[in-house]
Amino acid sequence: MNAMPDQAAAGPSGRARIPTVAVLGAGIMGSSVALFLSRKGVRSVLLDAAPAPFSGASRWNEGKIHLGYLYGADPSLATARKLIPGGLSFRRLVSELIGRPLEEDCWTAQDICLIHRDSVTASEQAFALARQVAELTHACPDADGYVVPLARNPPRRLSRRELEDLCDTRSILSGFETPERSVATNRVADHFVAALAACAKIEKRMGYRVHRVKQQSDKRGRWLVETIAADGTPETFGPFDAVVNALWEGRGAIDATVGLIRARTWTHRYRVSLFARTSEPVDLKSAVIAVGPFGDVKNYNGRDLYLSWYHSGLLLESHALSPPTVAMPDEAARIRITEEKFAKLAECLPGIATVRTVLQSAKLRGGWVYAGGQGALSDPSSDLHRRDDIGLVAKDSFFSIDTGKYSMAPWIAQEVVKAICDRVA
Repeated sequence: MNAMPDQAAAGPSGRARIPTVAVLGAGIMGSSVALFLSRKGVRSVLLDAAPAPFSGASRWNEGKIHLGYLYGADPSLATARKLIPGGLSFRRLVSELIGRPLEEDCWTAQDICLIHRDSVTASEQAFALARQVAELTHACPDADGYVVPLARNPPRRLSRRELEDLCDTRSILSGFETPERSVATNRVADHFVAALAACAKIEKRMGYRVHRVKQQSDKRGRWLVETIAADGTPETFGPFDAVVNALWEGRGAIDATVGLIRARTWTHRYRVSLFARTSEPVDLKSAVIAVGPFGDVKNYNGRDLYLSWYHSGLLLESHALSPPTVAMPDEAARIRITEEKFAKLAECLPGIATVRTVLQSAKLRGGWVYAGGQGALSDPSSDLHRRDDIGLVAKDSFFSIDTGKYSMAPWIAQEVVKAICDRVA
């Protein structure tokens, strides 16, 4: 067993024992928790099966700082209300965690929501919800903390001429601008990795897949974390005063080992998207094609783009607590997926053809996406269209986190660290 230093007894100085926390998962959620813990003087051990932090979906996603505008299939506004606090505080909290202004990696181009002809939400309903979301955000105390001034960037319906200039209107029925912005997640990931490396209170144990967590029977009820190393060798870490389960996939299976079971069905999806760079700037709007299993384009700075089409990048979908291993596409499959993405996006956005003519490089990258619920995104009744049942659940000093969306991680991490300090510090 790989034992952690047990600073259990108060020494001659009378100082109390410093607790140690195991953080499972080294993406944006786990890394945010570990960094916030260090600011409270709490040591942590960051465990992940990947060879380095931020190797999966936290590095390779579109980076939208969500406020709820895209959840038009949730007319209750419960999803928007859940996402708004995380979105409004994302810039401030990430800047604090990485020790530099996030604005350098956050692009200020307008994001456009385009309603597809097969959308599960009618155009008028989607725009009406957008206006309601705007009212919710303006009423928040942190409204001025977003990347752009929200009051000066209200949702605005595109004119017919604007729509025709941007889209193939045989596929796209309407559209509106939103104030939501995105960050370049691979650059943000690099800043997080540097912050982790500079923090002496965080011990990184990469290449260890968590197998089980169990509670000791001693009076403290501390925890052991059983893992499988990259070479197949079992290794146990601990004891820990608390465990934070911030895994992006297989989280439910680890929760079950401590008897923490949620009744909801989980859907794990492994998706890849295209991260492209062009040899010269392209004038292509950032847009999401909604609402349902469609696609989106992020033009971060004119030359770096994110291109996604749902079905062409969906490699695996599972409802198992521990999803199966994903077979990565070979060269022929990567070419096919890339071509499908360009073709499907071009059916909606003819300007996408410009990217092909000046394409310098393209990488298919992605990771697991998990959500509580099931059903097809083409089904308006599917509960995958909601993200309101997310956040923290706990059993004793074991804490499990459903991040929900990338932009929620720092805000939830603050809440988790407060709960840990209230319990064990």
